[in-house]
Amino acid sequence: MKEYLKKYIERLKSSLSEFFYFLGFIKVSIQEMFLFASRKEVSLVVLIRQILFTGFESLKLITLLGLAIGAIIIIQGISLLQNFGQSDLIYTILVIIITKELGPVITAFIIISRSGTAISTELGNMVVNHEVEALSAVGINPIGYLVVPRIFGVVISLFALNLYLNVSGLIGGYIVASFVTPLSFVDFITKLSTKMKVMDVIMGQIKTIVFGFSIGIISCYNGLSVNYASTEVPQRTIKSVVTSLSWVIIFDVMLAFFTYSI
Repeated sequence: MKEYLKKYIERLKSSLSEFFYFLGFIKVSIQEMFLFASRKEVSLVVLIRQILFTGFESLKLITLLGLAIGAIIIIQGISLLQNFGQSDLIYTILVIIITKELGPVITAFIIISRSGTAISTELGNMVVNHEVEALSAVGINPIGYLVVPRIFGVVISLFALNLYLNVSGLIGGYIVASFVTPLSFVDFITKLSTKMKVMDVIMGQIKTIVFGFSIGIISCYNGLSVNYASTEVPQRTIKSVVTSLSWVIIFDVMLAFFTYSI
């Protein structure tokens, strides 16, 4: 019993130590983010590459998911609400689910599965190959050069992709709605605009900023937390995915409570 308690206390101390180290990592990263504009041109190149990989290469998948989600919402909604003469509620449901809730979360999950894993793996391999040490040796700050551009790239890409998914979802909803009932695109947009509030769009995009920063900082931290063995890279990548998914859900619930309380 004493040995078990001792091991538990040691694990708790280790967890607390890593937690405070992670807080310090966040602090340094935020400080470097404010200095990003003054960095050399090479940091901008890293940022552009991250945006291309995270954002541009995800457009096909985002388009497919957006169209599918919008179509499914319309199909299920019309079949459920038409009997009660409440088909106009479809537009409210479409706005709430895609713009405020499901859109940012699904986009974040896609970014985690594609870019979060790639960032953790790439940085972990750089640590194993002593590339991070080489940067420090020549006077380049690894946080400013490696971490900050990736965080900015994930945030910008997630922000843009969520807007793209919203548009795709609404178009997918219109395509299905036009098959079910004769409806012009102008009428669809008019009815949709009456249900959509500016705050809905703003809160959806605020979520993408919070999610993007969380994904970027967690992925970079886990990648740079690799010590020496290459076997640590997949372990840290998995931990990065699990932690990112958990915090996206937690932040989504917190922001949802905040939204409906104001």
